[in-house]
Amino acid sequence: MFFNLIDFSLFWFCKKPFVVKRILTPLTAYGKLTYKILLFMVAAGLVLYMFPRSGKFRYEYAKGRFWKHSVLIAGFDFPIIKTPEQLKTERDSVLRFFRPYFVLDSSLWDQDLSRFDADYQQLVPQLRDDYRFLHTGGRYPERVMMLKLGHHIQNRLKNLYQRGIIELPESMASVDEHFEFKLIRGNFAEPYGLSEMYTPKNAYRVLSDQVRRYMVDSLLLDVSANSSEYASFVSRLQLNRYLNPSVKYDQQRSDVERQNLQKQLSTTSGAVRMGQRIIGPGEMVDDQMMQVLDSYKAAFEANLLGDAGYTQILIGQILIVVSFFTGVLLFLYFFRHDVYQSNKSVLFILMMMVGMVFLARVSSTFYYIPMFVIPFTMLPITVRTFFDSRLALFIHIMTILLASFFAQNGFQFAFIQILVGVTAIFSLYRIERRSQLLKTSILIVLVYMLLYTSLFLWQEGDIRKINPVVYGHFAFNGGLLLLTYLVIYIIEKLFGFLSDVTLAELSNTNHPLLLKMAEMAPGTFHHSIQVGNLAVAAVKKIGGNPLLVYAGAMYHDIGKMEAPSMFTENQLSGFNPLTEMDLEDGARMVISHIENGARLARKHKLPEQIIDFIVTHQGTTRTKYFYNTYVNRHPDKQPDMTHFQYPGPIPFSKETAVLMMADSVEAASRSLVNYSDEEIDRLVERIVADQIEQGQFADAPLTFREMTQVKEVFKQRLKIMYHTRIQYPEIHHRQASK
Repeated sequence: MFFNLIDFSLFWFCKKPFVVKRILTPLTAYGKLTYKILLFMVAAGLVLYMFPRSGKFRYEYAKGRFWKHSVLIAGFDFPIIKTPEQLKTERDSVLRFFRPYFVLDSSLWDQDLSRFDADYQQLVPQLRDDYRFLHTGGRYPERVMMLKLGHHIQNRLKNLYQRGIIELPESMASVDEHFEFKLIRGNFAEPYGLSEMYTPKNAYRVLSDQVRRYMVDSLLLDVSANSSEYASFVSRLQLNRYLNPSVKYDQQRSDVERQNLQKQLSTTSGAVRMGQRIIGPGEMVDDQMMQVLDSYKAAFEANLLGDAGYTQILIGQILIVVSFFTGVLLFLYFFRHDVYQSNKSVLFILMMMVGMVFLARVSSTFYYIPMFVIPFTMLPITVRTFFDSRLALFIHIMTILLASFFAQNGFQFAFIQILVGVTAIFSLYRIERRSQLLKTSILIVLVYMLLYTSLFLWQEGDIRKINPVVYGHFAFNGGLLLLTYLVIYIIEKLFGFLSDVTLAELSNTNHPLLLKMAEMAPGTFHHSIQVGNLAVAAVKKIGGNPLLVYAGAMYHDIGKMEAPSMFTENQLSGFNPLTEMDLEDGARMVISHIENGARLARKHKLPEQIIDFIVTHQGTTRTKYFYNTYVNRHPDKQPDMTHFQYPGPIPFSKETAVLMMADSVEAASRSLVNYSDEEIDRLVERIVADQIEQGQFADAPLTFREMTQVKEVFKQRLKIMYHTRIQYPEIHHRQASK
């Protein structure tokens, strides 16, 4: 039954294709809008997912400032949490008196004593032969006395072992004799002092002295014997081999006990009862009150995490996040509609916003990553690089406000970050040189320091309390900001954007393609420079991108390099080969420089934004010379427009439209016989009017006012270019005076 229903549905849709079209057409028409809404929903969802799952304390306060709200009464009992500084002081105090644990290993005794006895028995004959200073006048034979010496050394070793030979780890190498520890013997741990134990070095010295004293008392060694000979004798015994530490540091037990001590520390210092007054308006928030308020804030936000509270918190966060991204959407729609229309531009902006919020989330999660280390100013710099200052500032403010929910002091964070972002935007109006970013990074670090110090002095009133480590965070932030160039490069490759740095590099006349054009088609190269100068002046007047239009002007005619001699600006002899060709073939030759230019640009991997100037600078106009000549020669014949019309498309931006006008005006101005002001005015008006009549600017966002401004700029520039110079008089030969 189910499959029969599917078969019937497919048959019905195939028989009625207009139904399918009626369903798919709205989806296609609203596809871009659907995609945009989906992007904003995903971005809002990601930010919402990163938001802390806790309530938000509605009172804003700061140490050293007056309480600006109404009387605050405790709504519940809560403990006063100790500050991190207090906990650190108590922790340090506890650890200062902590006694580490050592363990006694008595199994080494028997092994070392047995090893000494075996080694000594083998060594005795050699000692008797090598050391004649040994006195033989004792009460017993020499062999017996040597054996008794061995037994005496064993007894002394046993005494040393019983007292303990301790091995200190490197972390305790600097302790003095008053150092105390706990020694584990079996199941008991007893306190000991370092003075009650021997270190291997002390044990060797004590054992050596005891051996010498015994040998003297037993008449084995003459009191007057050479000390160097005795030292050699003791060295032969190698007593240090048998003085292995029997008391060793118990790392695991010490760590466990140290952690237990720290866990026993109380994290609170008193409590506040429900209904108790906490603070009133106009009262100063000092250190003690700051501690109480922080404790109340933490307890308040934790109490909201019940089932009902959590749901309401989530609803509030959803409303906040949706409001923020709706504001961004509306701003793009009403004030930057060109950005709104570009899905990749919207995707880029949302990615930057979500990325910065993610970094704020990371900082709030990991305490060892301070918030001031994160280079938030990378966002406005990057957005400004590809768009404009107004959009960069708006996106920066919205992102900082979102990120402030993760900061401990949201007001301080937002105040500093917004002003620093404004500084970054103003100091980097256009990034044309790589050294600009270094200067901006230094300026941003200085502004960070200035703003932080100002707020600290206002709140604390004592500069001696300032933490110098924060300035290190600012310096590190400035260092990370230098990575903006790498970020800009990656964004250019991912989204196909063009930065001012790239445009400046493309406009450099030392670019390989421009050098080639200067050599092969010098007239075209000179024409491109003049067109660029005209277009830049006009675009600056109407608020376009002068770097973009200049780069486009430099490459708009590179297709003429395929056959430079076919174009009049490159003809030196005055002979034009196009006049010998059929009119349609000549027109086709001229038109081909558009396709050739686009192909050459893609071969050299020029950006698509530059290729747009190549394919639109003639729009869909006609090759006027060939078309008019054909009509005059064949008045009764209808010309085939595909042979005389450029393929287009027509200009679609301010920059491409201005370039089309500048290209036509500059080329036509070379044919003027009289460069009077009136002739130049008429030329500009006629060319632009003809292009308007052909509908070449139908897709360009140009107003009538802007068109008038562009024409006025062209007129003024051409008049300056072709102004009449004063004729210098010749010196006439005078008759020599008689």
